Amino acid sequence: MKKLILMATMLLTFGMASAQVKIYKGSSSSYSDIICNVNGSKIYKGSSSSYSDIVCNVSGDKIYKGSSSSYSDILYNIKDGKIYKGSSSSYSDIVMNIKDGKIYKGSSSSYSDIIANISNGKVYAGSSSSYSDISFNNSGSLTIQEFVAVWYAVKYSY
Repeated sequence: MKKLILMATMLLTFGMASAQVKIYKGSSSSYSDIICNVNGSKIYKGSSSSYSDIVCNVSGDKIYKGSSSSYSDILYNIKDGKIYKGSSSSYSDIVMNIKDGKIYKGSSSSYSDIIANISNGKVYAGSSSSYSDISFNNSGSLTIQEFVAVWYAVKYSY
């Protein structure tokens, strides 16, 4: 009985860890509007799960281009909600920072520097929370690292 419970727990945990999160255009949840998907630590184009369709991948606090894990292919380094360009952790290389559900330009926390507002799995343009300003939405939970990888895929790969 103990083995059965242990096996069920392991399968449930594995299933949760490998759950696919889909990213949709605007407020859609239609299959035809899937921009990309997160499966494991990889972000794939559209609904694909093909190795050739990997846009970027997450390893620790770093986002790598495509399926690479090479130091030269680091797109972003994430520390304490700050997103740095490449492998840098220099203040001058902060691309954006995420705080209290808002994405700010650079190291700013000024209302005028809000790039996006995140609420209930929806990402709104600027400081808006209007339905018409939803840039994209997701079907599940994302870590900050996965979110930054998705941001890259949505904003810079399409």
